[in-house]
This record gives sequence, structure tokens and C-alpha cells, in this order.
Amino acid sequence: MRPSQVKSISYLKANAAEVLMQLAEQRQPVVITRNGEAKAVLQDLTSFKKSREVLVLLKAIALGSQDVAAGRIKPAAAVISRLRTKKLPD
Repeated sequence: MRPSQVKSISYLKANAAEVLMQLAEQRQPVVITRNGEAKAVLQDLTSFKKSREVLVLLKAIALGSQDVAAGRIKPAAAVISRLRTKKLPD
């Protein structure tokens, strides 16, 4: 991590607008420290949303893998057939 991406909490308090502008321009997270120790990470909203989407997809894949490992599977043809016979709500 570059030194410019590590800021103290006191720097953040005094320069919040500048830090937010940097986040928007560089799309790089900023580590916030207190007493020289990393305590938090500040991230722009767009990057945060993308990270959340990736985590949701990874969780779905992991859950699917667990189902396969546990034998909780059905043939695709049976699932498709069942979906075709279901009525859709009006």
C-alpha cells in the first residue's frame, strides 16, 4: 500500500473533503490509522458496491458447491420441466 493511501484519523478529520475527492479520483481505498495502528478502511461508494456484488456471487457459488458435495442436486431436465408446468402469477 502506498503511503498516500494511509492517513491518520486526525488527518481525515482535518481534510475530509480532500480525502473524499482522492477516493473518487483514484478509486483506491485509504487505510485510517489511530496511534499508528490501522483501524479502518475508507472506500469510494462505487468500489464498495462492486465489492458487495462480488461477495454475493462468491457466497452463492460456495453455497452451491456445498449442496453438490452434500448430494442435494437434481437433474437439470427435471428442474426445467417443473418450471415449465408452474403457473406464473397474473
